Amino acid sequence: MTRPLRLVAVSGGLQRPSKAAALAEHLMDLIADEVLCEQRLVELGQLAPQLAGAVWRSQLPETVERELAAVEQADIVVVTTPVYRGSYTGLFKHFFDFIHQDALIDKPVLLAATGGSERHALMIDHQLRPLFSFFQARTLPLGVYATDKDFADYRVQDEALIQRAALAVQRALPLIALTRHASSATTQELAAA
Repeated sequence: MTRPLRLVAVSGGLQRPSKAAALAEHLMDLIADEVLCEQRLVELGQLAPQLAGAVWRSQLPETVERELAAVEQADIVVVTTPVYRGSYTGLFKHFFDFIHQDALIDKPVLLAATGGSERHALMIDHQLRPLFSFFQARTLPLGVYATDKDFADYRVQDEALIQRAALAVQRALPLIALTRHASSATTQELAAA
């Protein structure tokens, strides 16, 4: 029997409730509808006080270390961030500064962002994609960008956004299938050892 894939979403939203977290949960649910997985949402706004003064990973409390380890051990990663001054939030970058540089190699990463207007939509390709290219992650072909008007009571509502999110997940499934195959092969190798 194959184990469920570990699906971890990181939301760079600073408040709760958060549109970035709502978009992350929507994307995780779409993936979980297609693939057997365990879901975990990391909300950076909740970790902010514990992250703020740390310069080295060894200075972080156990609660933050657990979330970093969850991302590093994930089979699939979803990242969402509000656009802040044309880029991801500083807290989002600070969190990923603590991720080991080899931890995300070849992992599928679905990129998403939220913003006040459509004018920031290219932030996914100009900011997020290069960050995860550094990690040698497999950034998935379609990013998902949402504006404030796409939500009602912090729930994804806009039909065009719902369709784009579904298309992004459908296009991601072949890469996720490769992850499942690699994960199963590793599990079988460990069992044989």
